[in-house]
Amino acid sequence: MKKPSFFDVLICTGFGSGFSPFAPGTAGAFVATLIWLGFSFFISEYILIITLALIFVFTLLGIRCATRIERSWGEDPSRVVIDEMVGVWIPLIAVPAGHFLYALAAFCLFRLFDIFKPLGIRKMENFKGGIGIMMDDILAGVYSFLIILLARWLIN
Repeated sequence: MKKPSFFDVLICTGFGSGFSPFAPGTAGAFVATLIWLGFSFFISEYILIITLALIFVFTLLGIRCATRIERSWGEDPSRVVIDEMVGVWIPLIAVPAGHFLYALAAFCLFRLFDIFKPLGIRKMENFKGGIGIMMDDILAGVYSFLIILLARWLIN
């Protein structure tokens, strides 16, 4: 069994958050939310572009790295949390820059969809390799995004 590269481990574990002994998926989503909040407070005028770039780049990296790391760590290991990071960034597209409560709602909604996997989310796990690892969280993120959009529309 080949040892995974440092780069693959760094990306797949969400910069190490996947090594959390308690709820690694939640830890990964939390780190991603903190990254987004940092960008939204300091570079708020570009937050939409930054968020889309994070989703695009880390989806591609996640598919590649997770496919490779599965060879060493087995199928969909819990330490791989790049999928949770990408998943939580998706509903954050709908969150105004610096808006902590909407960011918290995006985080919570995403984790609920990711944990319970309703509405076809579980079926996304049938894809093989990194695509299967990433797709269920991407769909959970899309559902969370739609709820955040609806909430913002109803509130405003």
